[in-house]
Amino acid sequence: MRIALMSDIHGNRQAFEACLAHAEGLAPDRYAILGDLVGYGADPDWVVDRVREMVGRGAIALLGNHDEAVLAGQGDLNAAATVAMLWTRQRLGAPALDFLGALPLAVEEEDRLYVHAEASAPQRWHYVLDADDARRSLEATDQRLTFCGHTHIPRLFGITAAEKLMAFHPVSAVPVPLRRPRRWLAVLGAVGQPRDGNPAACYAVFDTESQELAWHRVPYDVAGAAAAILAAGLPEMLATRLYGGH
Repeated sequence: MRIALMSDIHGNRQAFEACLAHAEGLAPDRYAILGDLVGYGADPDWVVDRVREMVGRGAIALLGNHDEAVLAGQGDLNAAATVAMLWTRQRLGAPALDFLGALPLAVEEEDRLYVHAEASAPQRWHYVLDADDARRSLEATDQRLTFCGHTHIPRLFGITAAEKLMAFHPVSAVPVPLRRPRRWLAVLGAVGQPRDGNPAACYAVFDTESQELAWHRVPYDVAGAAAAILAAGLPEMLATRLYGGH
């Protein structure tokens, strides 16, 4: 089975459409959307509606911290993100808000854990930025594979039976075998707002038979996404940062 893994769409319709089109070419059997459907971008209603349709066809979807902030009307966000959150809250209708409110923080499936932030305290939105963060998450779950988002930077961490932890920077379209006895934590990067200096949207595909995981970088209409943000009256920096992937 091939699972297309996407996180941090952040209301970016152009990036999400590009990733979905690219993924369809790889014929995934299912999708897992690991949170932050909204925030920053100008099309949160379209993104939520699309993910809701996907869930109806068997996809997994999780709650992210920006989704939670929209539901609560507050969150631990910077000034620009807070403006976007309040604007998004007004933009979404009751069905979309109800859908977000029903999303889980984490899902376990066979030997896999899907979570937006990390495993030790999913509700506290800790970031996996380095080996210590990865170890904390890996030690908090018995699942062999953890897939998460939240940091907007693609990374892979593996821990051996002797508890030696290794970190990798994935290369686009190069499959990585997630072999036993190592346990693995894969940070997916971001569909809607990459922050690793590459503006191309980022998602991954995991093959449960070959046990290989491949990240994919997908160019999209950055100018269109930025123009939509400006047209919505959202902070200019939310548009300009898309061009540099930061």
